[in-house]
Amino acid sequence: MALQDKYKELIDAAKSAGTSNLQVNEQDGVLHIDGEAPSGAVKDQLWDIYGKIDPNFLTGDVVMNINVATAVAGAKLKVTTESTNLNIRKGPGTDQPIVGKAAHGETVSLISKQSDQWWLIRTDGGAEGYASATYLTPVE
Repeated sequence: MALQDKYKELIDAAKSAGTSNLQVNEQDGVLHIDGEAPSGAVKDQLWDIYGKIDPNFLTGDVVMNINVATAVAGAKLKVTTESTNLNIRKGPGTDQPIVGKAAHGETVSLISKQSDQWWLIRTDGGAEGYASATYLTPVE
């Protein structure tokens, strides 16, 4: 089965949700999906579809690089790790690659809540991805 056929539902959802600059190509047995989602909810939806097709993201045959085009006006959050940096990941889960870090005490912006455990955030430096909600506290 071709990868574009296997992930047709994911590709179609990205197209129908208005993902801009969408690029889908296959290279060396890996399907690359790149673009900008119109909202955090759309990005979350795409990850949900991906998780349904590949339940634990174990096959490694997709690299999904979807960012949110503009951050929604959201809450400011403080990184409340004990003393270390907070990992920002490509997708919701510790099995996802780290795409950035937020320093202990840093303030970040909430884009959306993928679940009670994983929130989509953006740092002032532009790093965007999912972080464990355990280490994020709303700023009053």
